Amino acid sequence: MTAKKENIIAEKSFKFALSIISLFNQLTKEENEFVLSKQLIRSGTSIGANIQEATAAQSKKDFIHKMSIASKEARETKYWLRLINESNVTKIDVSSYLIEIEHIINIITKIIITSNKSS
Repeated sequence: MTAKKENIIAEKSFKFALSIISLFNQLTKEENEFVLSKQLIRSGTSIGANIQEATAAQSKKDFIHKMSIASKEARETKYWLRLINESNVTKIDVSSYLIEIEHIINIITKIIITSNKSS
């Protein structure tokens, strides 16, 4: 029996979503931070949800579409993280989140490019 191949991006996006939930909890404890953290948790947890949907796609076109939505959510997450990082709303260091989201964006982009080439 062959072991099931690990879906690296699905696992990576799930772990990232867990870390975003933790960051959200930290941010909401601060009085002046609410709007950005709500936007961040929506987009940051949506990445993995869209990747999960892509794994059950009905066609290659559907897969690419769902992965493209995950890519858009990842880029939005990067935007919110940059705003948090470069504004004075918090002293929490989000640089590790910015590095991780960049990795996720790069992986999703490569998946989409490869999928488009094999269509």
